[in-house]
Amino acid sequence: MNLPVRWLLSQPELALELRAGAAGLGRDVTFVLTTELSDPSPWLSGGELVLTTGIGVPHGAAECLRYVRELDECGVAAIGFGTGLSYASVPEGLIAAAEEAALPLFEVPLPTPFAAVAKKVMGRLAEREYEAVLRASRAQPKMTRAAIQGGPSATIRELAVASSATVVLLDTAARVIDTHPSTVAPEVLAEVAALAASGSGSAVSSVALGSAGASVAVQTISVGNVVHGYLAAVSPAQLSHVDQILLGHANSLLALDFEKPRRLRSAQNRLNSESLGLLLSTDLDLGPARDQVGQACDDRGQLRAMTVLCESGDAVSRVESAVDEQMSGAARQLFARRDDSRLTVLLRGTDDAEFARRLLDGLGRPELRALRVGLSAAHSVDDVVAAVEQSRLTASAAEFGSRPVEFATLAGSALLTFPESRRVLDAVADTMITPLADHDKRQGTELLASLRAYLEANGHWESAAATIGVHRHTLRSRIARIEAILGCDMDVARVRAELLLAIISRQR
Repeated sequence: MNLPVRWLLSQPELALELRAGAAGLGRDVTFVLTTELSDPSPWLSGGELVLTTGIGVPHGAAECLRYVRELDECGVAAIGFGTGLSYASVPEGLIAAAEEAALPLFEVPLPTPFAAVAKKVMGRLAEREYEAVLRASRAQPKMTRAAIQGGPSATIRELAVASSATVVLLDTAARVIDTHPSTVAPEVLAEVAALAASGSGSAVSSVALGSAGASVAVQTISVGNVVHGYLAAVSPAQLSHVDQILLGHANSLLALDFEKPRRLRSAQNRLNSESLGLLLSTDLDLGPARDQVGQACDDRGQLRAMTVLCESGDAVSRVESAVDEQMSGAARQLFARRDDSRLTVLLRGTDDAEFARRLLDGLGRPELRALRVGLSAAHSVDDVVAAVEQSRLTASAAEFGSRPVEFATLAGSALLTFPESRRVLDAVADTMITPLADHDKRQGTELLASLRAYLEANGHWESAAATIGVHRHTLRSRIARIEAILGCDMDVARVRAELLLAIISRQR
């Protein structure tokens, strides 16, 4: 427990007066020792407040300096010098030596017995110890409730709050799967992963000092001989024994979560699936279902939908099993819905296409080549229907066996990608664009190229003419000829939009 020297000096009833070493007032006192030995260092372990009346303190300046340095090297927190017995005042040589070493030296007046100083220190240390135990007793139930209600993510969040540390959860390959806070410096994550990997596969607890001076503690999450991952805490200060207890408690909760019987996880998955189905298909009171599905969201309350289009119902079952296995390994619940040859899965809003790809790692190459995968943009849980619809449209636009496609990447090409709209555009192209292409072929003109340049320049004559290298009057003449051939009016924005999409569709 931390008890800085400055706290002791602030107790008015002791009447202690600082004589030297003000720079070291932040040193922590862990014990009180009264000694008159000229060299007490063999009996010191660090953190002691040494009380003396000066019987064993040497007289010369050089000897005083040696005396103080030896105490400082042992990690002594401070020296309390009792006056009125051996010395009427604190020796000047001792004051100079303590100032040089930045070791606090204070005067204990004769009316203040050493026992009163020791009692004050030990009483306060006992209070701090009780406060620490009380903090642990309050934090542990919170962590347990969090584990029951929110799973691993909620557990590490409560641990981070209780210990004022950055908490990292890693899988069995020492890859980071969750953190709190959500943004952690990459170099910190790298150090944690390296420490976890160094003890990979063994049920050990490691504590190291990070490159930036932070304390890094890593524990293996295991039950018996089965390792489920690693739990790490990174703190600017050394983790106290209470923090270590909380880390161990969180470890046990995570181990229990990882060890949930498969049938319990299967039941949880069915509940999640039914909740998702309610949101997608009914107008009933969706509050309970929305709360359940809300557990799929990230810290900002955002989620994404992933749709996997398969060849058959059997393929959907294999995909769902593979996704469930990966989600379990990442300490995540599965929110999935099967519909004929289609599987819809809810992910966190922060999950990207690479995470979606890893969810399918358990499938073989032949199975992967038969899948089309689409990801929606991030939505709130209230917009889960829109998220699912986006993911389904995106999956329909994906190519078989390709990497998961994100909805955002379809901007500017969505209508050209979906089969239904593509058929309409192809029909427009056959009706409106083919006559121009045939005319160019027969007459050796460049009407089609001129039309595209004009449309892509949004009707700006100068820009379009410069693109194809003609004068603007020549371009005007060509556009007039096109209007005559097609029987349309280029001043109508709707006509221009349909013609541009039809040209792009025909030339893709």
